[in-house]
Amino acid sequence: MKRTRVKAALAAEREADEILVKGWVRTRRDAKGFSFLEINDGSCLKNLQVLVDESTDAYGGLKDIHTGASVEVRGALVESPGKGQKWELRARKLTLLGPADATAYPLQKKRHSDEFLRTIAHLRPRTNKYGALFRIRSEASFAVHQYFREQGFYYLHTPIITGSDCEGAGELFRVTRLPAVPEMGSPGEDVFEKDFFGKEANLTVSGQLEAELFACALGSVYTFGPTFRAENSNTPRHAAEFWMIEPEVAFADLNDNMDLAEDLVKAMVTHVMKHCSDDLALFARFVDKTLTATLENIVDEPYVRLPYGEAVEILQKSGRKFEFPVAFGSDLQTEHERFLCERHFKKPVIVFDYPKEIKPFYMRVNDDGKTVAAMDLLVPRVGELVGGSQREERLDMLQRRMDEAGIDQEAYWWYLDIRRFGSVPHAGFGLGFERFLMMVTGVTNIRDVIPFPRTPKSLEF
Repeated sequence: MKRTRVKAALAAEREADEILVKGWVRTRRDAKGFSFLEINDGSCLKNLQVLVDESTDAYGGLKDIHTGASVEVRGALVESPGKGQKWELRARKLTLLGPADATAYPLQKKRHSDEFLRTIAHLRPRTNKYGALFRIRSEASFAVHQYFREQGFYYLHTPIITGSDCEGAGELFRVTRLPAVPEMGSPGEDVFEKDFFGKEANLTVSGQLEAELFACALGSVYTFGPTFRAENSNTPRHAAEFWMIEPEVAFADLNDNMDLAEDLVKAMVTHVMKHCSDDLALFARFVDKTLTATLENIVDEPYVRLPYGEAVEILQKSGRKFEFPVAFGSDLQTEHERFLCERHFKKPVIVFDYPKEIKPFYMRVNDDGKTVAAMDLLVPRVGELVGGSQREERLDMLQRRMDEAGIDQEAYWWYLDIRRFGSVPHAGFGLGFERFLMMVTGVTNIRDVIPFPRTPKSLEF
């Protein structure tokens, strides 16, 4: 009787110590009398080693389990005698949930090129690199919302479909239900009046204009969502669909705007370094060995603030031969931006007070009448991370700028109304979320920080 009680107690103890794990098989290694499975459930970088012994019922389930298969394992978590892991799971029961064809599964235990992995974007999150990257993306998204909530901002959902062109660049995706792309009709004819909205509609390039309206009611707001550019560019820094963080603050000027941009970037990097240390370590080891030092510099050092005119002088006197010539009145290119923050100052740089001719109509004209209260925050590897300005709150000046840009004021009557009814100084910016991820991971191609990139001639998945 006593022996039976002891056996029952031991069995209950074993049952209590058992855990249930579900995940995907990364590798399988067989030996005489047992087999090792490396499984991962996507929650972290490290795999869990599962030991399947021939003396257990689990051993019979190994036949159809190969790399890529999904499994359910029940067993005891014990200290591992092997190197490379502290714990391992001794399987008592092994269940195949979803088989994987061993001859066709494209992910094997080797390093695959980024170019190849883009062709299987539905599977690349199962690799160490991309699993880590998209966990970082998720955590960085949370950091954005946490930061603005703590600062008293309100989260605003701005339209995806719009009749306005914020940037005035004309690189828009048209949204239509018409059976064919309409041609321009005769003068005075509205070719879109029979379309769904009764006027031309496009995918948004920015939520800024709508954010300005709400900032002039709620004080401090931000948007965080997808934006679209029909720009036929195949550079590593551009995509047709990307995400933007756009805060807008009432009763704020350019200096307030620069302060907010610097503080936001530092807070986001700090958050990611704290909560994604294991995943970041992978990028510091295999992608960019200077990554940790660069991120610490971004967090710890005050950012340089530099007028556009002085930035041009530095570039002209640098002795460097740039692909794009540097001249006052021309916009800075990526090579110029990276030289300033990587070579000259060796830290992030905020360039401000750009010539008004190269900036959009909504930026506030400075007292010199030649420049606007615009600012760009430049960071290593990426160049421009943030672009923003103090907005033009003076009705007469805004109307003049719209006329100079050839913008129809009637189409923006609601935007002008904000300057008619209780206008206030206000400022804001856009932070490219994918560019932030490139900066924080050292990844050099925007296609590798978006789950399913949208670029010219690429619409898979």
